[in-house]
Amino acid sequence: MLKKIISFLLLVVLAVPAMASAKDIVIASDATWPPMEMLDSSKKVVGFAPDLLQAIGKAAGFNPVIKNVAWDGIFAGLIAGKYDMVSSSVSITDERKNAMLFSEPYFEVKQAVIVQKGSGIKSAADLTGKTVGAQIGTTGYFAAKALKGVTAKTYDEVGLAIEDLYSGRINAVSCDDPVAANYALLQPEYSDKLEIAFILPSEEKEYYGFAFPKNKKGEENVALVNKGLAKIKADGTYDAIVKKWFSAK
Repeated sequence: MLKKIISFLLLVVLAVPAMASAKDIVIASDATWPPMEMLDSSKKVVGFAPDLLQAIGKAAGFNPVIKNVAWDGIFAGLIAGKYDMVSSSVSITDERKNAMLFSEPYFEVKQAVIVQKGSGIKSAADLTGKTVGAQIGTTGYFAAKALKGVTAKTYDEVGLAIEDLYSGRINAVSCDDPVAANYALLQPEYSDKLEIAFILPSEEKEYYGFAFPKNKKGEENVALVNKGLAKIKADGTYDAIVKKWFSAK
């Protein structure tokens, strides 16, 4: 009996360092971008990216600690060391790569234009003289701003732009296609009146990536996240999470 107790205690002692070795990575996320990241009824950050991070953390041996942080200033907070990483549907761009590090891409995205049903808007040319809303500092806003003859209006959150479109205060909203599909197709309070008119053309593909500060710790965390991402893509976990969050509709 004594030998069994000693053996059990040895197993416990050996297990403690293994459990303690899983470090926390503090992650900032602007949870206003459904279904990628959003708040549930208990104010917990949920969505495609949080599920992905939990799976990546399990595969790579770290604990993702996700905090809801406003988009405005999220990159400044990263560079200042307030958190270790940003997971907030951040598109990888050359300009952003000058200021921060990125993981391998984890999702391809396009810029979709949402309009009211029956608006007659079917292409970028139909937006001439119109007002297009988008969340400030996003690729959706930059895409809208680049359209000739279009007034691009900024919002702190994409949901506020959708509300203005629904109420007829603006003519369209430009945002990432999974977010556009969520509002225009899946949310009952909007889907009766809104639709996706078209996808804005782009010469280059656009991908989301996890962002990190340009320092040694950032480099280490990039390697860790990439390791976990590769594992869950190889074992089918990634595909299962995609299937969970994105319907055929």
